[in-house]
Amino acid sequence: MSNKESLKTEYNEPPLKTKYLMTKAESCTNPNSPEISQFSKPSDSVSEIKDNPQDGSGNKQSFRNWSLIGGAIVLSGTLYGIWNSEILKEKDTDSNIIKETKKAKKSHKLVQIPSLSQSIPDNVQYLLIGGGTASFAAFRAIKSADPTARVLVISAEGYLPYMRPPLSKELWYGDDVEMAKSLNFHQWNGTARSLFYEPEPFYTPVEELNTTKNGGISLARGWKVKSINVSEKKVKLNDGKEISYNKCLIATGSNPKTLKLYDDAREEIKDKFSVFRSIKDFEDLWEEMNNVKSIAIIGGGFLGSELAASLANKGKKNGVKIYQIFKEKGNMGKVLPNYLSQWTTEKVKNEGVEVITETEVQNCTLENNGKQVNLILNTGKNIVVDHVIMAVGAVPNTELATDAGLEIDSKLDGYLVNSELQARTDLYIAGDCACFYDSQFGRRRIEHHDHAVFSGRLAGENMAGAAKPYHHQPMFWSDIGPLVGYEAVGIIDSSLNTVGVFAKGNPKDTTPLANETHQNIPTSNEDLEVQLKSNGEALTENGYNKGVVFYLKNDVVVGIVLWNLFNRMSIARQVLKSDRCYRDLNEVAKLFNIHSDSS
Repeated sequence: MSNKESLKTEYNEPPLKTKYLMTKAESCTNPNSPEISQFSKPSDSVSEIKDNPQDGSGNKQSFRNWSLIGGAIVLSGTLYGIWNSEILKEKDTDSNIIKETKKAKKSHKLVQIPSLSQSIPDNVQYLLIGGGTASFAAFRAIKSADPTARVLVISAEGYLPYMRPPLSKELWYGDDVEMAKSLNFHQWNGTARSLFYEPEPFYTPVEELNTTKNGGISLARGWKVKSINVSEKKVKLNDGKEISYNKCLIATGSNPKTLKLYDDAREEIKDKFSVFRSIKDFEDLWEEMNNVKSIAIIGGGFLGSELAASLANKGKKNGVKIYQIFKEKGNMGKVLPNYLSQWTTEKVKNEGVEVITETEVQNCTLENNGKQVNLILNTGKNIVVDHVIMAVGAVPNTELATDAGLEIDSKLDGYLVNSELQARTDLYIAGDCACFYDSQFGRRRIEHHDHAVFSGRLAGENMAGAAKPYHHQPMFWSDIGPLVGYEAVGIIDSSLNTVGVFAKGNPKDTTPLANETHQNIPTSNEDLEVQLKSNGEALTENGYNKGVVFYLKNDVVVGIVLWNLFNRMSIARQVLKSDRCYRDLNEVAKLFNIHSDSS
C-alpha cells in the first residue's frame, strides 16, 4: 500500500533532457570543483525539513495525501551553472515580527471533555501533553510496544488529533462544499478521508482508562497543563488538578507568530487580522471567504504561498481578490534559489494571486467606516482589503519550561533534548518544540509534519523502553496550486551554494530570469546536451517544471529539493548519508532519473 493512502496508517506525507543550474556566493570558490567564471547572487534564506518515516510509492498528482516516496534516477540533457550564497540566518530578525502569539481574530468558546477534571485520572502510566501529530504517533508506538498500556492525552484544543497540512491545501479544492466543511477531503488517489486520524470511538472514555482490562488511549480535550514538577513527576491542570505520571511526553507544538503592527493596533483593527494554523482558523477563514471581496496574506513562505494559491482558487468562484505581500524577491525565497523562487512567483501569479514582492507592511488603519483595513507599505503605496492573514512563521510552545526547569536552546528555541528525545528522566519531547541532536547536521529544531511523525514515534518507543537514537532525516513537502509541488530533505537554505538539474520544460514557458548566469559543468556523459546561456538571458524554452536541486556547504551536499519529482526520497536520503561533493554531482544527478515519466 502506498503510504500516501493513509496518514492514519503511516502518517503519510506527501510527500533530464536536463539543464544544470548552480548558485554560488560572491566569495565562495572550491579548488576541487570545476572552475566557474561567472556567478549570481541568491536571496536570503533559512529552512528546515521533514520526511516520512517510510518511503512509499505513488504517482504525482496535484494534491497528495501527505506521503513520502522513494525511487531512482538517471541524467541526460542540458547543464547550466549559477552559484550563490549569503550568510545563513538561524533566526528571523525582522523587527516587525514578534515571538509571542497574540490572539488574532475572534475567539471560540472551548468545550472541555470531560467537563469536570474530577473525571480525569489522578495518576497515569503514560501522559502525553499535546494532541497533535507527534502525540498521535507516540501513543500508537506505545500501544504497539505495550498493548496493555494506559495512555492519557491532554490537548488544549477541543478536537480529536488531526493532520494540519490539508488545512492550507486539499480542503480548499474541489466542488463539494459540505465535504470541506465537514473536514473531509480527497487524497491524491481520489479517495475521500477525514482530517482526523481516528474517529471518536477509537478512544477510551477518560473515566474508564484505569479500569479497562487491556488499557487504552484516552483524550482529555480542552484541558491545559499549566505546570510540571519534574522531580515529583506531576503536572497541574488549568483548574489546579494534579496528575501523577510514570512517563511523560511534551508535544505542545508551536504557535503562529504575529506582526508587531498587529500587536500594537487597536482592537477594532485586530478584528480584521488572523493567523492560520488550526481547524478553528480554517473554519473562520472559510467563513471570511464567503463574506469578503479581498484578502491580503502577509508572508512568502510555505504557508503563505500555499494559502495564497488555495484561496485564489476558491476566490475565482466567489469573486475574492487575493494579495500576497512579502519582503523577499520571490515566493519561498528563504529556501529556494533565487531563479526558482522567482519562477514559482510567476506560477503563483498565474493562479490569480497579486504577488507584491520586496515589500513590507509598515502600518495599518481602518477605512470605509471600519469595514476595511488600509495596509500602508514601505514602498509608499497602500492596499485596502477586507481581511489580513499573518503567515510569518511560528514559535515553539515552551510555556512549561520555566516551572519545570527545562533548558531552552538559545539559538533555535525549543526544549533541549538528547538524541533519544529525552529532556529529563522519564520526560520526553517531540515535534515542533523539540530541539534535538542530529548526528549528521548537529543541533536542529524542525516544524514539519514528517518530523512530528518520526519524533513522536521514537519518543513513544523510548518511553516504552526502546532507548533508540534519532537517526531519521526528516523531509517536508509543499504544493503551490496544481502545477508546483516539491519534496525536500536535509538543510534547505537559499543562502547556501546550490546546483540545480532540470528536465527541459514546456517550450511555451516564458518565465524570465533576469540577471542570472548559466554555465555548463564539464561532464564525461556523451549523452548530455550542454547549452550555454549568456548573463541575463531568459530560459524561454525550458522553465523549471521538473528537476532536482542540491544544496552544498563546504562543497558537501547537505540538502536536496525534488522539484515536481516524486518517488525518489530514499535516493535523496542516501545521497545525503554518503556525503557527496560538488565534483560528484554529474554522476549523482543520474541517480534521480529526471526524464522518467513515473514521477
